[in-house]
Amino acid sequence: MQPGDRVRVDRGDVTNEGVLLPSTTHDHLVVKLDGGYNVGFDRAAADVEVLESGARDVDTGENGDDAVSEITFDEELPTISLISTGGTIASTVDYRTGAVTAQFDAEDVLRAVPDLAGRANYRGRVVANILSENMDPTIWRDLAAAVEAEIEAGADGVVVMHGTDTMQYSAAALAFTLDSPVPVVFTGSQRSADRPSSDNVMNAVCAVEAAKADHAETLVCMHATTSDDVCALHRGTRVRKNHTSRRDAFETVGAKPLGVVDYAAASEAGASEADADDDVSEGAITWNREPAPRGEAALATALDLERDVELVKFTPGMDPAAWDYLDGKSGVVIEGTGLGHVHTDLIPRIEALVDAGTTVVMTSQCLEGRVCDRVYDTGRDLLDAGVVEAGDTLPGTAKVKLMWALANTTDAAKAMRRDLAGELTAESQPWR
Repeated sequence: MQPGDRVRVDRGDVTNEGVLLPSTTHDHLVVKLDGGYNVGFDRAAADVEVLESGARDVDTGENGDDAVSEITFDEELPTISLISTGGTIASTVDYRTGAVTAQFDAEDVLRAVPDLAGRANYRGRVVANILSENMDPTIWRDLAAAVEAEIEAGADGVVVMHGTDTMQYSAAALAFTLDSPVPVVFTGSQRSADRPSSDNVMNAVCAVEAAKADHAETLVCMHATTSDDVCALHRGTRVRKNHTSRRDAFETVGAKPLGVVDYAAASEAGASEADADDDVSEGAITWNREPAPRGEAALATALDLERDVELVKFTPGMDPAAWDYLDGKSGVVIEGTGLGHVHTDLIPRIEALVDAGTTVVMTSQCLEGRVCDRVYDTGRDLLDAGVVEAGDTLPGTAKVKLMWALANTTDAAKAMRRDLAGELTAESQPWR
């Protein structure tokens, strides 16, 4: 019985099957289950049967650093740029404090995920090494400029490694600030690499496959289920993190994901990629809707962002004075209730903001549907006060869009009513 063997482990009434992994002690066994989770067993209390010898290649670590896959240039493979901003996908546990901290640059990720070898030629670039709660618009601009530079240098696709907590904001920022002729794919990890249930390998592999594919979207690539089976490809302006810790935390709001990547098919594609005739393989990807075509857009950036924009949530019983700090802001996005409402006592406050030159945009706290302030009296009063309806644009996306529109257009209100990067649909239809 060796690491890499497929085994069945019986413990009383409980049976598990999976791939045997290396263990630090002889007294214990570690098995990776088909769903991607690792389980430890007391060897003396388990009945183990080998179902298949050498079912999977497993790095035992016996050769130290020499066991790490070498990344070599292959003229037959596309070039993918890996841009690191930090986050859990590039994190480990600090055993002094017990906290998860960002530790790795892009090249470290390549060494940590040997499954990436043979899929592409890679270039690594570090834009930031921060946890995603520390992300800000200055880094969005740096990130967009770095992606532009990588594409100008010949990258066939870009993978951005990013913390999951604010990934949706950064993906939206790239969608507005960058016109790209190639894919830009954000990915991350809900659980750090040293955890048995880490999702980093699958997410990274699927993101690279998505970055090689025949499209030019800005996407978020993360687990579609809790198992290691499929990654979802979410358009960067329509995605939301809807769970704090599940591996399938991200969802496309109001529709199916733009596409999915089958991990098993992606793994097989990686194993035979060097023999492929085409530079781009779509075998692992199924599109639910037609993506923007590769090579059609001219590479361009509009990097200016108006930082003086706030996103505020209306709640019942809130003190109108809580909005006093909004005076003088360039833009305000409101998360209203339902179709886009606030307490009627707040409407004069909003009208005063508009009269003073603030662009005020209304979104909804509801996860699906769209703002329509023409149905009820409150909504009509808000429109009379000068509020701009954002349709079904997500609140976080609306904030990023307003920052961009104020800095790059002559009529931000008009821009907020138009679809610029797939953020605003003409009408809300479930599961388009």
